Amino acid sequence: MQEGSRRAIIAAFFANLGIAVAKFVGFLLTGASSMLAEAVHSMADTSNQGLLLLGGNKARQRADAEHPFGYGRERYFWSFVVALVIFTLGSMFALFEGEEKLRHPHHLESAPVAVGILLVAIALESYSLRTAVKESRHTKGDESWWRFIRRSKIPELPVVLLEDVGAEIGLVFALAGIGLSELTGNPRWDAVGALAIGVLLGAIAIILMVEMKGLLIGESATPEVVGRIRAAMQGDRDVREVIHMRTQHLGPDELLVAAKVGVDPDVPFRQVADAIDRVEASVRSAVPEARLIYIEPDVVRPG
Repeated sequence: MQEGSRRAIIAAFFANLGIAVAKFVGFLLTGASSMLAEAVHSMADTSNQGLLLLGGNKARQRADAEHPFGYGRERYFWSFVVALVIFTLGSMFALFEGEEKLRHPHHLESAPVAVGILLVAIALESYSLRTAVKESRHTKGDESWWRFIRRSKIPELPVVLLEDVGAEIGLVFALAGIGLSELTGNPRWDAVGALAIGVLLGAIAIILMVEMKGLLIGESATPEVVGRIRAAMQGDRDVREVIHMRTQHLGPDELLVAAKVGVDPDVPFRQVADAIDRVEASVRSAVPEARLIYIEPDVVRPG
């Protein structure tokens, strides 16, 4: 796992842990449904950071006979589990709590305390989000944030980014629910805030599950990376053409490359072997994450 990803996860872990404790205290003092929904949301986020760190540690295991391509996809698997946790623990609980308080509303106690805790939580979440944004800029480049989330092969940063953005919006929903309950004297607004949080978390969970599923079952390198690999292959003096090529991410920093290249039929075998060695070195120089490269030579046939 890259150091930037680890820093973002650790910052989010401690921020969410502190926020969760504060929100639970706030719920005990106020009885606000949206506060309880947010407390469970923060506990889910805290456990998620632990799962992301677990995935990063497991991915560092060395390849063995049973897993000859290594354990890089552990990071994708645990990121997928995180998406499930957001949905089951965060979204479903918030929806259940909101629906329950719609049917059986009760007035809040110590609403100013709840507002104060939520404002502190917004500040802490902003710190976590700022850290995630800072670390993501190193790999995002000129892409939009949405495109970065959709195309990133590093699962932890999009997960933390969406979690933090969702947490900030969820806190606003909680504030709005509590505020409207106090202003109107109708406690059902608090329940509406909890329902809004549940819908928000469900939407984030679905986005993450879709993106992590794609990585988990195997995604190719980006078109830009494929272009660099093809150029490195075609740049060798003995390679006439790249007949076809396949790439697949075995992990965020591990890329499998398989290709069939055309060579002149009159070239001696030893020269072909030397050409393959040069091509592998060129590809690794152009794309360092290309850890496993398999090249099949073939003759170029006329027509």
